[in-house]
Parts: sequence; C-alpha cells; structure tokens
Amino acid sequence: MGKFMLKLPSMGESVTEATLTAWLKEVGDTIEIDDSVLEVATDKVDSDVPSDVSGTLVEKRFKVNDVIQVGDVIAVIESEAISDVVEEHIPVVETTEVEKEAPLPQEIIELVEAPVAEAKQVIKPTQENAESVRFYSPLVRNIAATEGVSSEELETIPGTGDAGRVTKKDILAYLQERDVAATAPKQDLVASPKPIVETTPPAIVSGEDQIIEMSRMGKLISNHMTESKNTSVHVQSYVEADVTDLWDWREKIKGQLQSREGEKLTFTPIFISAIIHALKEFPLLNSSVNGDQIIQKRNINIGMATALGDGNLIVPVIKKADHLNLVGLAKAVNDLSNRARLNQLQPEEVQGGTYTVTNIGNFGSITGTPIINQPQVGIIALGVIRKMPAVIETADGDFVGIRRKMILSHSYDHRIINGAMGGQFVKAVADYLEQWDTSITF
Repeated sequence: MGKFMLKLPSMGESVTEATLTAWLKEVGDTIEIDDSVLEVATDKVDSDVPSDVSGTLVEKRFKVNDVIQVGDVIAVIESEAISDVVEEHIPVVETTEVEKEAPLPQEIIELVEAPVAEAKQVIKPTQENAESVRFYSPLVRNIAATEGVSSEELETIPGTGDAGRVTKKDILAYLQERDVAATAPKQDLVASPKPIVETTPPAIVSGEDQIIEMSRMGKLISNHMTESKNTSVHVQSYVEADVTDLWDWREKIKGQLQSREGEKLTFTPIFISAIIHALKEFPLLNSSVNGDQIIQKRNINIGMATALGDGNLIVPVIKKADHLNLVGLAKAVNDLSNRARLNQLQPEEVQGGTYTVTNIGNFGSITGTPIINQPQVGIIALGVIRKMPAVIETADGDFVGIRRKMILSHSYDHRIINGAMGGQFVKAVADYLEQWDTSITF
C-alpha cells in the first residue's frame, strides 16, 4: 500500500493559486476514483478537485480559506493501487516565485535565471543572523544582493507572505521607498535610520456605521482591477451609433429564432458579431503585452462580462467566436450567461479571452469607462439604447426625427494602442451596427 499526493491541478492560463472553500471528505473517509475531495475557488470560477486513485484520506495539509499554490500537495491518500509514494496528480506547471507574481521587469527576469547555488552564496549568514529561522527565496536573495541590501537590512523588511515571509513585492516596495528617501532633500543633519513607508490613512468609523466584510470573490476582483489600472495605461474613446434599423430588424426577427431554435435573440450576440468584424480589421486589439513583446492572438475569444446575483462579476469566454454565425453566438451567449448565474461554469470556460465586451446598457447606464481585463489590451462598454431627437438628412432637406441611439465606450491600453487606432476600432463597430444587414432571416 502506498501514498498518493493529491496536488492542486493547473487552473488555466494566468491562474497560479486558489482558495480552499470546503473539504468534501474527512480524514478516514473512503475515496473512489474521480470522487471530489475538496472545493477550491479562484477569481474566475469555483471548482472541485477529484482524486485519481481509490483509497483512504489520511492527511489534510490545508484548512478552509487557505490560499494554495498550483502544484502544492493538498492531501495524502493511502491506496492499495500503488506501492510507493506517488507525487503526481495531473500534469501541472511547477510554479516558482516568479510565476506567482505579475510579469517582472527584464532586469529582474535576468536575476531569476541566475543559478540558485550562486544566489545562496551572495548573502552569507553573519553572526547576527546565523540562527535566524526566517526563510528567503533565491529570488529575494538575488534582488537583495544586486541592490546592496545587507543581511541585517533584509531582516528588518516586513513580510506579507506565509509566516511573515518576504516576497518579491515586499522587497521591491522596500527598495522603492529607500530610493525615494535617498533622493529626498535633506532637512537636517540627522538622518532617519529607516525609510518612511507611506500608508493609506485608515477610514474613520463612527458608532452608526455598518462594517461589511468583503466576500472572497469581491477581494479577488478588487485586486484584479487594481492590478489592471497599475499595469495598463487606460485611454477611452466614445462613439454614438444610430441603431434604429437594427432595433426594428430584431423586433421583427426574434420570434423566428425563438420558434426555430428555442433561443432568445438578445442584443449581446449582435454586438459581439460587430466586434468580431472590427477585430479582424484591427487585429492589434486582439493582443496581449508581455514585457517588450506584443503577442497578437490568432483566435478571437470574446469574454462577456456577466453580473451575478450577489453583485459580483464573472467573464465567461466564447472560444473561437469568429467561427460562429449569429445563431451560434446567440446559443453561446445564452448558455454561458445562464450557467454563470447558476455557478456551473468550468475553469476553462472563464480563461483564454482575448477581448472583452460588457453590456452596461442592461442596467440603464448611458455609458461608462470599463477597466481592461488583463492581460488583454481592450474592452468595450455598450450603453443603453435610447430614443433620441436627431437631425435626419434627406435629398429634400434636413428634418428632426426620433431615432434609437447608443454610446459605445472603448477602453484600450495606450502602451501599444494609440488614439487613432482605438478610435477607429470603436467607430468600425458603430458603422457595422448602423449598416446592419436587415435582410437576414432565420
């Protein structure tokens, strides 16, 4: 009888960790092959972790609400099917300190590639820290050595990792504050022994205020949005589109799709169809940025922001959306949005998006400034369709009439998308909607 090490499997592109939300088995329970042992959650989706062997659960290595890295051993299962300890669960990408964090500057990447043995020799233990039990990863040691951080100085850096461990973010933040302090004008001859780290002033709470703890997903979304604003240079372009003909066509045709396919025809698949045409015309919007490289995606995978009943947001992805006709897009939109609200999406269904659309008009919003869904470089917000007075040009002169109009708001990453391209892209979407082929039938 041997022991099987159940690891956290790969959760997809850019996902390096998950939160343990529930144990489905207890120590001593019998487990069959493919039985779900525990539930985990990421900022994208909730998922079960099944067992690849049958046996008995003999050890749990994490507690509920613990954050687990991809590849970590979560539990140990004793099984008669194996004779020795089996370390494999399913193939995963082994994570390092670099993979757990956001993309690094080139100079830090070069440090990471240095041999670990060399890194360990850079900072030699002194008499003062020889007995220290604090752990420093090879990455942190390399950064410290390159930046001239002594062993004593390293010991003073507060850590935010497990058990107070100093992470890459901790030491980089420390170095930034140290550089600021070094270049600041000298006020007197007495130097401060440590750089002053600015912190956000605490919120003032009165006795009448209600304190609401953020949900797990809320915290993850908050971090994701903050990282996006810190990563991409957000710029917006706005275009108004006259969708009167499109509106009238949909009112006339939606019953045909309902009776033939049993599917509702909302405006979302129509908007996505227009966006796909524009992405083909401006393929740089279907890209991501990796350091100094631009990765232009071959497939067009459209993410559609979907509001959940608890107020949170999830972005299921229509893979290879450019291969689908309008009926296919309608089916995909209806299926993914329905299963998203029922919490039935699989991890791969919220990964791999190359461009995102959010229909804020569903909530009556005229327009908005959406935040880019990393690592993409663009997102479009679709405002509510309203009846508006408009000047109508005819051969017999101009007159004022009532038209149905909407505002398209395009946020894009100014690191690689300039204002001309960003504006031309959203104008192409508007033109396609205004020139919709009203002869289409189902």
